[in-house]
Amino acid sequence: MCGGKALFEDPDFPSDHTSLLSDGCTPIARLQGDITWRRPQEICQSPELFPDNINLAHAKQGLLGDCWFLCASNFLLTNRHLLNKVLPSDQPQWGDSRYRGSFQFRFWQLGHFTEVIIDDRLPCINSNLCFSRCQSPTAFWVALLEKAYAKLHGSYEQLWAGQVSEALVDLTGGLAEHWSLGDFGSDGEQKPEQASDQVSRRRLDLKFLYPVKDECALSCSTHSSPAGTNETGQYHALTVMEWLDVRIVSGGVVRLLRIRNPWGRCCWGGTWIGSGAGWSSVDPIIALDLQARVAEGEFWLDEAEFMSQFDDVTVGYPVSKEGHLKSIYTGNLLTHSHQLAGRWIKGYSAGGNRNSSSYGTNPKFWLKVCERGEVLVSLLQHRKLRNRENCAQTQLDDSKNTKHQHYQAIALHMWKVEKKRFNLGRMLNKPPCASTHCHTYEREVVLHRQLEPGYYLLIPSTYKPGTEARFLIRVFSFFSTSLSVLKSPAPSLPLTDGEWETSYFRGSWVEGTSAGGSRNFLSHWKNPCFPFTVGGDDPAVMSGLNVRITLQQSRPDTDLYPIGFHIYKVLEGVSVQTLLSNEDPVASCVPHCYTQDVSLACCLPPGAYTIVPSTYQPDCSANFTLSMSRRIQRRWQH
Repeated sequence: MCGGKALFEDPDFPSDHTSLLSDGCTPIARLQGDITWRRPQEICQSPELFPDNINLAHAKQGLLGDCWFLCASNFLLTNRHLLNKVLPSDQPQWGDSRYRGSFQFRFWQLGHFTEVIIDDRLPCINSNLCFSRCQSPTAFWVALLEKAYAKLHGSYEQLWAGQVSEALVDLTGGLAEHWSLGDFGSDGEQKPEQASDQVSRRRLDLKFLYPVKDECALSCSTHSSPAGTNETGQYHALTVMEWLDVRIVSGGVVRLLRIRNPWGRCCWGGTWIGSGAGWSSVDPIIALDLQARVAEGEFWLDEAEFMSQFDDVTVGYPVSKEGHLKSIYTGNLLTHSHQLAGRWIKGYSAGGNRNSSSYGTNPKFWLKVCERGEVLVSLLQHRKLRNRENCAQTQLDDSKNTKHQHYQAIALHMWKVEKKRFNLGRMLNKPPCASTHCHTYEREVVLHRQLEPGYYLLIPSTYKPGTEARFLIRVFSFFSTSLSVLKSPAPSLPLTDGEWETSYFRGSWVEGTSAGGSRNFLSHWKNPCFPFTVGGDDPAVMSGLNVRITLQQSRPDTDLYPIGFHIYKVLEGVSVQTLLSNEDPVASCVPHCYTQDVSLACCLPPGAYTIVPSTYQPDCSANFTLSMSRRIQRRWQH
């Protein structure tokens, strides 16, 4: 109780095993009986969000394998404007008369920041936090952030194993890229596509990042136990806190990097640890200053050790206070951006890779470049939930397994088009002017190029034809660009005898009255209905397709709803509500798609029908147009 009022208890993320576990296939399943849930004021006397000493605000990993998320969260501490975006300031805390036991967070998800509200009951063992915490035992921003992120994903267990790049994008709304420190592919990772336009991932040279080294997020990871460590682990991510060039006594320069281990302890035995041999080559005063910067869980190592002992690096783009990205390639502020959603649909727009004959059916986008300069294009796919059948693979903190479970292998190709009218088949037979490396199991792939003015065709694809997924295309540039969907013509009806009669209807989904959503919702029956009949006086009409329906929404390409429709057989004496609630449709145009229009051609027997168009979610207001073509009997005049 607080001031006589009950503290908030989140019904959507309760303090029980349903919030801890999804399928029980990670080691935290064994902790289930030992965990209790406590509020911060039940854990310590004077809880606070942040400690006065910023070094004590950094994350310390607990029993949950989410080092990847904690490495990304450290970036917020050095970028207050990003921290305030994720954790809005001035929220009532413990001891405040306004405190009600709840906290609000915001995470970037598929184009927009999404609000997540949690209560502050945290999982504990023996009255101590069992998952992530701050170095300070009285600071709770990390534990609360982790809980909000777990709620976003469905459970704490869903945070077991992941990619630093994903967490960085979710926390900043920006971009992050993954770089190999060794020979790409030397670990035997599967490469689904060996195409002529394949681009090998470059080995990272730290000098490349020097212009933005103090602004970008930098994380390193190892997929095995490095030679310099004294602890083992299959995958572990660490944060690069700073790196600088230090003059040595002999007159040369050594590049040193200060690394933070989210375990909160030093597990490295290199030449720069403690009083290691490396410090003898540096001026004693400089050595003392650098050693004094090392906090708990941190250590120094030189560039040679860094490049040889770690497998890869993740670089998060700087984000300005105005929300603009700064290029890690040039340092330019990318003040222009666009994004469009799309979907690969089996049998319609899931064309697979360039070796597939159906590649040209993939979604297509126009990129108009107004002047020569730097352009970044990213392809981001939606995350799938963990496959229960493969849950045994996640017993170990292995990011490679998780990528294959959650994502399709994706790639992005780009062609320069001289005219907006072109032959698609001929164009696709030519090599693209740019592409990401071969199809890869990543949530997001990024294409960076200096482009000349003109039109460019973008085609995102999965490796396997028929693979369904939703995605987001994003474009960032220093100058003006435009991004739009290249509308493919609707599939044409087969050439058959007979004539067709087309009717057009206009309608609206209105929040609270006629925006009922899909059949997954009880309000589906509230959607607009459009009755029609199919005649049966000509047997030839019934010998093939006889109805064609197209639904088109009236919304901008940048803000589309997923749409679809169902066709129901009208039953005499049965109300619309009863019909839509209890009967199955006779034909459907689903799944709901993020496109301007969807179409369905079918063969219906004679009778009375009604068309029910809908958005996927209820209460999505929009106008739409419905066109219906019916095959009719040809009338001959004698």
